[in-house]
Formats: sequence, structure tokens, C-alpha cells
Amino acid sequence: MRIGMVGLGRMGSRMVRRLMRGGHSCVGYDLDDEAVRALTEEGAEGASSLEDLTTRLKNPRILWLMVPAGVVDSTLDGLVPHLAPGDIVVDGGNSWYGHAIDRAKRLASAGMHYVDCGTSGGVWGLERGYCLMIGGEAETVRFLDPIFATLAPGGGGTAPVTPGRETRSGLEEEGCLLCGPAGAGAFVKMVHNGIEYGQMAALAEGLSILRHANIGARTREVDAETAAPPHPELYR
Repeated sequence: MRIGMVGLGRMGSRMVRRLMRGGHSCVGYDLDDEAVRALTEEGAEGASSLEDLTTRLKNPRILWLMVPAGVVDSTLDGLVPHLAPGDIVVDGGNSWYGHAIDRAKRLASAGMHYVDCGTSGGVWGLERGYCLMIGGEAETVRFLDPIFATLAPGGGGTAPVTPGRETRSGLEEEGCLLCGPAGAGAFVKMVHNGIEYGQMAALAEGLSILRHANIGARTREVDAETAAPPHPELYR
């Protein structure tokens, strides 16, 4: 399939590389001309503007946004006037699910399709794949399945198959899930991030405790940020 990627940062650029490895044709656009140039040297096609990007794609156009959540609407403002009914916009960033619902309605009123796709994998996704949490119309998502299948980690890992899903068809076991209608993908990604970052914070606190172990056995200067433990023997 042919896809236009808007945003060629740490994740967007690597997603383009993984898609090209999977046989897809990619056109990339970024405000940073150097980011565009780097990918064109690897076989992607570069665009000089959002309008130029849309002219390089055939109907139905597929545009994937990998931009910060705060600039999705302004990006759509610049992109939508150059789109046509039937075109598809995928938001792969960390948008709030309420905004995703509103954007889907906005594009639907013009005959276009909006898919919110929570994308997890970071810079390691190029080699390991990206777990995808998708919200949108089932028919539109099925049309995009070849793209999702290429980006997803795949079923070649060592984790056992989920009990009861041994014969289940689809991309779920590949690491790609249609979570529900518009907004569902962004919602699940929000929950995913809450769990992940909560775990990271807990690990950081535990490591901090270990790093400062035996603090009660040491004397330190009095400062504005800390106070001596009231029972130093508990910290040895």
C-alpha cells in the first residue's frame, strides 16, 4: 500500500522504515527538511508541504500523523482542505480520546475517515514492531490491515497463545487490536500509558530507596530540601 507519513521524528521515521521493509510505498513530510532528506536517501519519497504530500498519493489517500497531540488539530487544518471524500487520516499519537471522537465527526461530515491508533514501541519498534490500539470504523480498519500487520510485532514471539484464542483469526495475536469505534484506540492507549508510567514511577522510587540505603549511618549538611531521619537506625 502507499501511505503518507506526517511527522518524521524518532517514531515516525522508524515507522516509515519498517513499512518500506514490508513492501509498502511511503511519502514523508516534516517541518524539518533534513528529516525528509534522510528518508529519501533510504528510498522514501519526500514532500515539501502538506499539499505536495496529498498530490503524491492516490485515492483513497492514507495519511498517518505522528505529531505531538497539541498540534494534531492545526495539522488537520492544513491537511483537510487538500483531501477528498474517501480519504483516511490515522492519528498515531497520544491524543485525548474525546478529541479523537470530535475529529472523527469532523472528517465524517466531509466524507472522510478518521482512525485513532495508539502506537506503542518507541525507538525499538523498528526492529520489534509496534503494538497498535485502534479506534474507528471496522471497514476502514480492515482496509488498513496490511499496514497494521506490517507495523505490528507479529506472532513470532515466545509468549504463549492466550487461552481460548488458539484458533482466533485476525491481528489480535499479532499485537494489533481494534478496540472499538472512534476514540477507543486513544482511550486504551491512555490506560496503557497510565499503567506503564505508574510502573516506571514505582521502579524509580524503589531504585531511589536502594540508592540512598544506609542514609541513617551518614551525616550530611542541613539544607532547605532535606531533614535528618528522626530514627536513623531504621535507615541502616
